[in-house]
Amino acid sequence: MRNLLARRMKFHLLGAFLVSLGCATLYKFGVAEPRKQAYAAFYRNYDPVKDFEAMKAAGVLESAPAK
Repeated sequence: MRNLLARRMKFHLLGAFLVSLGCATLYKFGVAEPRKQAYAAFYRNYDPVKDFEAMKAAGVLESAPAK
């Protein structure tokens, strides 16, 4: 029973470190990278003037009334 806490603590600290590293890696490649690619693809062909005119024509903007 001697040093039981110290041995178990080392094991659990190593396990917690590996689990957190795995979660961070999964988040980076499972969420962050696809999100970056989706934003890049969206803004590659995005025309803000065209979007503004569409919102203006739909009457969404109060400061720019539709004609």
